[in-house]
Amino acid sequence: MKKLFGVSVLVLALFLTVNQSKAQKEKEKPIKIGIVDVEMIVKELPEAVDADKKLQDLAQGYRDSLLSIEKKFSARMEQYNKQKTMMTADQQKKEEESLQQIQLEYQRYQQDKLGAQGELAQTREKLLAPIREKVRSAIKSIAGKEDMNFVLDKASPMLLFAEDKYDITFSVLDLIKRGMK
Repeated sequence: MKKLFGVSVLVLALFLTVNQSKAQKEKEKPIKIGIVDVEMIVKELPEAVDADKKLQDLAQGYRDSLLSIEKKFSARMEQYNKQKTMMTADQQKKEEESLQQIQLEYQRYQQDKLGAQGELAQTREKLLAPIREKVRSAIKSIAGKEDMNFVLDKASPMLLFAEDKYDITFSVLDLIKRGMK
């Protein structure tokens, strides 16, 4: 019984020493950081070039429509200014309201098509989301193969990949909730 206990203690000590040695090696392991030029990668992807062309064409169509509305407004405004003195007060009011409607139409069209939540932004997101996911997947795969801890974008201050073990989000949240003690 004493021999079995002695062997068990020896095996346990050996196991703890190996695990401690492994943990120390992991702590001593240098952090590897990779750099990626996402802009250059995207310029080389045919689907990204196609998406950019589609977006430029769509934006140009919207700008052409806005220019048409502007021309319509300018022509009506010029005509109104020439004929204003010959119009009754009621006619002037109707024409001014009509001009305001053209301005509202312009603003509405601009917001609907080119605004932050407009059709162009939605189309951009729809076209670029699969490309971003493809690049993100490739970065994650390479980072795993190359044993990298972090990957940064060369052209911007963006973190593209980080090992989960370095994520301190919940620790920060916990500290804030406990009152920063």
